[in-house]
Amino acid sequence: MRILNYASSKDRPSIEKLIRREPLMSLQGAGSRASLTKKTFGKNLTPEQVVDRVVNEVRQKGDKALFTYTRKFDGFAVNAQNIRVTRAEIKSALMKLKPSMRVAIDIAIKNVRLFHEKEKPSRWFHNGPKVSMGQRWEPVDRAGLYVPGGLASYPSSVIMNVIPAKVAGVKEVVVVTPVKKDGKVNPIVLTAAHMAGADTILKIGGAQAVAALAYGTRSVPAVDKITGPGNLFVALAKRKVFGQVGIDGFPGPSEVLILADGTVPASWAAADLLAQAEHDEMAMPLLATTSLSYAKKVAAEVEQQVRRLKRQSIAMDSIKSRGAVILVKNRKEAQDFSNRFAPEHLEILASDTRAWLPELRHAGAIFIGPYTAEAFGDYTAGPNHVLPTGGTARFSSGLSVFEFLKRTNMLEVKPAGLKTLGQATVDFAEEEGLGAHAQSIRLRLK
Repeated sequence: MRILNYASSKDRPSIEKLIRREPLMSLQGAGSRASLTKKTFGKNLTPEQVVDRVVNEVRQKGDKALFTYTRKFDGFAVNAQNIRVTRAEIKSALMKLKPSMRVAIDIAIKNVRLFHEKEKPSRWFHNGPKVSMGQRWEPVDRAGLYVPGGLASYPSSVIMNVIPAKVAGVKEVVVVTPVKKDGKVNPIVLTAAHMAGADTILKIGGAQAVAALAYGTRSVPAVDKITGPGNLFVALAKRKVFGQVGIDGFPGPSEVLILADGTVPASWAAADLLAQAEHDEMAMPLLATTSLSYAKKVAAEVEQQVRRLKRQSIAMDSIKSRGAVILVKNRKEAQDFSNRFAPEHLEILASDTRAWLPELRHAGAIFIGPYTAEAFGDYTAGPNHVLPTGGTARFSSGLSVFEFLKRTNMLEVKPAGLKTLGQATVDFAEEEGLGAHAQSIRLRLK
């Protein structure tokens, strides 16, 4: 694992590339989807063109287009009768679940629910003698959750999306997930969705599923908000339907920045770096430390531990392309780098962790102290793991109940308030050339 010096002019270009989320080494072998698009559409199309066509056709033709594209892209002969997961399928999945996994899911659901219950906002109303005003929060009626299929099936993500929606008070949560030719949903994902409280689970995925959720079809109810991760086509489809529905954002590859003072075992830090690297080749595992000897120990540990991983090739590509140990002069320089990078996950592995916190302004989530491995946040501890990536933690936050709530302002002007505010309001309206606005107040003043 490479070691870069934050103060070195030689290393500065590489560090700036990391901040911009650019790879330090290009990877070979990115697969092409050209053959699939040509087979489906008769010619090669860009991902944007594919999504435009799929979304527009589902919007216009409903189930017909949804079923056609599901058969072509996923191989599943979906129809109105088999699109919905049945009670029998849920029961079968529950019976297959290992008892230990049942306990783990229960723990995760309990803690995630507790966390989101604490963040629920309260409505307020100030009843004044002249003007009364306030705010209330109401949930969206229906939310759609996208769950990736195949190797990217993560029951933890199901929990992290369904629970805040349910805590917010959403009446119906619709889960969509792609399946293979056999039409079977990953049993652990199916169980997690059921236990978390999903109301409907549909066997569809891709851009066609996003379009169906946004516009509705005979088999798929239209929703008000779509959340959940997906591939490039899913992200582009979410971008295209935004405005028709709300979306949670455009999550990118996973990333972690560890700030370490050298007092925590290097093997722990290395394991936490690899926990991000094994997600995919685009993941960003970074560590900043003031100790050169510690930097070398961590780099050596990474090289040793990566050989024992099942996802060794993925983790190694991530380390080569976007991983680094960054040597800083002091805590202030480490904090400066962290704020510029604005990581999705920020770990503080130090003896005086609380002293680091005040100056750390931008992060999706902060993991405090040597025992707080980021993996706790991924699964069971409670805080939501759907977090801003790509530096967007500078201006955005992780998934919460607020994603499924809308705020309504309330106002009541009383006779005393009419006298106090009336003429000033008329003056504003006339200054802006809006006579009807002014007249609506004058009539009341008379």
